[in-house]
Amino acid sequence: MTTQLQDAYIVAATRTPIGKAPRGMFRNVRPDDLLVRAIQSAVAQVPNLDPKLIEDAIVGCSFPEGPQGLNLGRMAVLLAGLPNSVGGVTVNRYCASGITAVAMAADRIRVGQADVMIAAGAESMSMVPMMGFHPSMNMEIFKDENIGMAYGMGLTAEKVAQQWKVTREAQDAFALESHRRAIAAQQAGEFKDEMTPIEIIERSPNLQSGEIDTRRRTVELDEGPRADSSIEALAKLKPVFAAKGSVTAGNSSQTSDGAGALILVSERILKQFNLTPLARFASFAVRGVPPEIMGIGPKEAIPAACRAAGITQDQIDWYELNEAFAAQSLAVINDLGLDPAKVNPMGGAIALGHPLGATGAIRSATVVHALRRKNLKYGMVTMCVGTGMGAAGIFERV
Repeated sequence: MTTQLQDAYIVAATRTPIGKAPRGMFRNVRPDDLLVRAIQSAVAQVPNLDPKLIEDAIVGCSFPEGPQGLNLGRMAVLLAGLPNSVGGVTVNRYCASGITAVAMAADRIRVGQADVMIAAGAESMSMVPMMGFHPSMNMEIFKDENIGMAYGMGLTAEKVAQQWKVTREAQDAFALESHRRAIAAQQAGEFKDEMTPIEIIERSPNLQSGEIDTRRRTVELDEGPRADSSIEALAKLKPVFAAKGSVTAGNSSQTSDGAGALILVSERILKQFNLTPLARFASFAVRGVPPEIMGIGPKEAIPAACRAAGITQDQIDWYELNEAFAAQSLAVINDLGLDPAKVNPMGGAIALGHPLGATGAIRSATVVHALRRKNLKYGMVTMCVGTGMGAAGIFERV
């Protein structure tokens, strides 16, 4: 018996601003609180939809422990004030956790198992360090045949730069352009539609009164973009992963804090509640590559996602290609022949930040709003993934 798949539509998509870790504006803000705010904002965007119809929340997180542990997905649903009937689960595919959550939520709808789903992602790199608090590696990964799994992300970027002949100068120029585009987008208000402002409460001791002073402020922009970035400043930075390498802090993604959330529904719900879709989730693909060159992963995932959507690569109007490193981004762009003007038109992770498991959900909010704002047809969210993978999801404006 063959069951015909139904379409899944995004009817709400939002994200928090992205803070710099570990000493940025969200250093004292819990990741579950950021996620709660994103979920509440997404739900508020569809007031006609009864929250009791939401069946599950799938939340991506790269290091689900500490303040983002204890099944972050379910905890956030309850803290957001949603009905007890709404489920919650946390998924981990490292940097692709957020887009995997979107794909899993869409799949539940596509096969007829759900009509309303939340897909989200959250990460605090200020509160939970890279690799978590107590990493424990299987010693088998240090054997010669598995050693690529033990490489740090920066070292894999160095290997990609060597193999795909990406120069230091090209990496720095790419990084500078990321900042330039991000600053231009901020100044033009391009992020407004996708952004959920966050109120920050800052407390400091008053030595004169002996009391604690409290200050509240609302942040509406990402913290990372730098208007003062220059080629000269970037060129002065030393390599951080290999003594004679080309990968620096300036041409790598920023460690960050943030969250994003989307609501997906079936066509039946769309019509029943007279909802306006932002986009249709068209396809998703994951492909594996050798762990030691993990950054090239999107090179395999992008064509696979296009085939699954029944379109060609040239039909993608907007690429959100996560800039884990300028080296791997340029390798993917050059290898696939992507139009640089279509890739991260509003800047990428080098300028905007990369809160790991949240990035896929955050950049999904970016692309669905960009498609509508620019009257474009197809957009993609894609990234490389630790241990050697690439992921790509395609959205269609309807």
